[in-house]
Amino acid sequence: MSLNQIAFLGLAAMSLLGAIMVVTTKKPLYSILYLIFTFFCIAAHFVILNAQFLAVVQVIVYAGAIMVLFLFVVMLLNLNKESEYRKPALLKVAAAMSGGMLLLLTVAGVVKSGAGNVETAEAALYTQTTIGYVSNLGLSLFKEYLIPFEVVSILFLSAMVGAVVLGRKD
Repeated sequence: MSLNQIAFLGLAAMSLLGAIMVVTTKKPLYSILYLIFTFFCIAAHFVILNAQFLAVVQVIVYAGAIMVLFLFVVMLLNLNKESEYRKPALLKVAAAMSGGMLLLLTVAGVVKSGAGNVETAEAALYTQTTIGYVSNLGLSLFKEYLIPFEVVSILFLSAMVGAVVLGRKD
């Protein structure tokens, strides 16, 4: 077993543990902290896959900006136990069953597709060693995907203007 495989398995275990703690933790603030931990583990996965740009974007956008937004929402809502909606037991059982079936389908799909073959993934990684570099990403972004890139930038600009208009006090 190579060092990459050991690092991948360790990060996968930490990511799963962090994701489970996000869902099972009772306090929203701790849940947000576990989600940030999970985002950092996913960024480390990107580094292992030689996608440094995606790792940096993962940390800056998700662990930085989005989580600060979540934190402010939780702080402003002031979630109390008294105002929490009590879920019926039948709803909890249905959620557990549907989650279990989704897990079963995911595992069956991975086993059937052979996506768990680490040797094939490593061979593909070593044949394309420059695939995750920022220069190659920039070249493909501005050569092949220029029009979708510009359309998305206009969409983001209109969303920012809409947020300013909605947030403005009269």
